[in-house]
Parts: sequence; structure tokens; C-alpha cells
Amino acid sequence: MSRRPNIVFIVADDLGFADLGCYGGRAPVSPVLDRLAAGGLRMTQGYANSPVCSPTRFALMTARYQYRLRGAAEEPINSRSRGSTTLGLPPEHPTLPSLLRAVGYRTALIGKWHLGYPPAFGPLRSGYEEFFGPMSGGVDYFTHCDSSGRHDLWAGEQPHQADGYLTDLISRRSVDWIDRVAPGGEPFFLSLHYTAPHWPWETREDGAVAAEVRDNLFHLHGGNIHTYRRMIAQMDEGIGWVMAALERHGVARDTLVVFTSDNGGERFSDNWPLVGGKMDLTEGGIRVPWIAHWPAAVVAGVVSEQHCMTMDWSATMLEAAGASAEPAYPLDGVSLLPVLREPARTFERPLHWRMNHRGQRALRRGRWKYLRVDGHDYLFDIPADERERANRAPREAARLDAMRAEWETWNATMPPIPGDATVSLGYGAKDMPQR
Repeated sequence: MSRRPNIVFIVADDLGFADLGCYGGRAPVSPVLDRLAAGGLRMTQGYANSPVCSPTRFALMTARYQYRLRGAAEEPINSRSRGSTTLGLPPEHPTLPSLLRAVGYRTALIGKWHLGYPPAFGPLRSGYEEFFGPMSGGVDYFTHCDSSGRHDLWAGEQPHQADGYLTDLISRRSVDWIDRVAPGGEPFFLSLHYTAPHWPWETREDGAVAAEVRDNLFHLHGGNIHTYRRMIAQMDEGIGWVMAALERHGVARDTLVVFTSDNGGERFSDNWPLVGGKMDLTEGGIRVPWIAHWPAAVVAGVVSEQHCMTMDWSATMLEAAGASAEPAYPLDGVSLLPVLREPARTFERPLHWRMNHRGQRALRRGRWKYLRVDGHDYLFDIPADERERANRAPREAARLDAMRAEWETWNATMPPIPGDATVSLGYGAKDMPQR
């Protein structure tokens, strides 16, 4: 493991825990990702830093709890934050790409940013040499316009016009970037951040749908599990193109490919056996697939129950690359490199969350999870009850008190949720029955 790996960090958008075949999916949508899991490491107890998009991306970029930054208090950042000088990732903050770039890595973000708008914020201001994709949280796959109707496809900091299905444009641009940088011999870091399978519900065959959803990208009148699965399959196909490019350049063996989702699934996702989804701190909102493929270092076909969250993988990539955090910005993420070296090994990893939405909070320590939703406190034995239906709080009062106190102690180390932080919900009970 002495050679520094190339790194490809693939993030899907709103993917459910059980959507992929290798996680028990009910439809054959992910042959490429299933092969990566079979040839590498698959985590069954891995989490996102948040059950909603941009907060998780703050943690991914900084390898720190997102709560430390004002922009991450937005659940999530929305198009009304255009022009803000506070709601975004501060350019002066060290990031995963900036720290990798400092030790000689080529860096690019191809796909979704969702961490604030230029001129105050942007990928090129936070460590990436190259950027292609949308700045906002959701865009139409064909018009590439955001929820306010603005065109939102960029090359660097310049608006970019391109015909085509966005998932394919992202995949092909990633192949193009690998074709350009791999022959140079320098290590490279590619953030490949798809918008799929996020709404609107459009496959590459559904260009006509763009006119229907122009005024409401939430696409509340459409979509179904069949379209949703096809969106995953077309993303998976594009990941296959990227893997073929790595093979073609002879670098696949020495490339760490990590795949995950930014949060749990949405309307049409399969989260079985978990309950809840996006915006929830129940397991369905935060437990996500984690796949690591690195033939030079990771044994094939391994399943790990190590607890982890998004920022831990960012810390892992930094350690694998020989990069260090800046002293003024110590990492909250814990490197998983020991687990990659010895997959049978696990270590205790307490994980903390909080949400402005519904006053949610959670702590996972060992087999136990403390959860608060709408002022109600719960205690669950997760291995025995992954659906979080058997509340043990009345029978385990001392354990509940201890975990609540532990969460309070951790929370005191974080800035409070600002009074002006916003929660943006695209739909509610009037639009569809709740989970």
C-alpha cells in the first residue's frame, strides 16, 4: 500500500439503502456497482453525515462535522441563497480536494456542487482544478435548468450549453477527464457526483417530460419505481464507462473507487428493511451504501460491519494519499484505512447527528441508537431491530439517560443552530400520504 492511489469518489443523489443488487435490490439495476462490491469491500453499517443533501456535502468536503459551518445549517441550501456571502463553503476552509492538490494530486469535480453560488463560493475556489456540472441542488436532466428556471450547467465558472441527458454528460465528461490526466502519471482525484436518481423522474428516453416539469421540478404528478430504477441503471452504465477508462489507461488496480449516496432514499427508493428516508434521522434517512474497490490494497468480496459516516471516508482518502489536515482545522472524520487493510477488524465509532427539521437528534454507539423526533426520545437496539419499531427506552432508562447526556455533551462542542436557518420541504401530506 506504499503507492499513493488515484481516487474516484462517486456520490449518487437520494439513493435508497436497498436499491442496488448488492444491497438486496429487487431489480437488476446495478451490474457495474455489484461487480465493484464483489471485487472489493461493502459496508453494511455505513451512514451519511446528514439525511439531506448539502449538509452531507459540507462534511464530505471538509472531513469535519458540517455543523461547524453556517451554510450547512440550511436543510438544504436552496436557490434563494444566490448572491449570499455566508451560505456556502468558505474558500479559505481546507477541503478534501485542496489538501490532495497540495500533495500533488490533479483534482476535478464532475457533477453536483450544491455548496453555494459564485462569486462568493464555487468548486474552483475550494480545491478543484476543473468543474463541470450544476451549482444547485436539483436540475432538469435535459434543459439543465434549476427549480427557479435558471440555466444551471457550468464549465468552471462559465455557463455551459450542452445537449443531452445530464447523467450521460457527467459520465462522458468524467471519461474525458481521465483520458486527459491519466497519461501524465500524476495521482488524480475525481469527485464524480451524480444528480441521479434525484427528481425530476427522467430517464434518457424521457426528454418530453422536461416541458411538464418546467414549473415544478419536484415532479409531484409523475414518476414511478420503473422510471426510478431505469435512472439508477443509466447511472450504473456510466460508472461502467468510467471503470473502462481506468482499465484502458492501466490504472484501475491502483485506483481507490468509493461509492455512496448523499443521504437516504426519496419517494420511489427501496430502503428495506429500514424505516424513513430523506430528511429523517431514522435509519432509512441516513444509512446508505458504501462500496470501496481498490485491487492493489483491498481484498475482494469482503463485507464489513464497521460503523462510519461520510466524513470518515474523506479522512481515509487523505491518509491514503499522504495528506494531512491543517492544524487550525482538525478532522472530525476518522480514517478507515485500518479496516481496508484488515477488513475483519472493527473499532468503536460513535456517530452523532442533529436536524433543525422536527428537532431531530441521534447518536449511534455500538448496537444502540438514541433518537429524538418531535420531542419524543427513543432507544433502539439496531442489530435486533433495524426498523426501529421496538422502543427500549421505558425498559432501559439508565442507558437512555446516558446516551442522551453523551449527545448533549457532543452538541455543546458544536455551534448552535442559527435562528434564521431554513428548512425547505418540497412536498408534504397534502401531496401524498406520509411514510
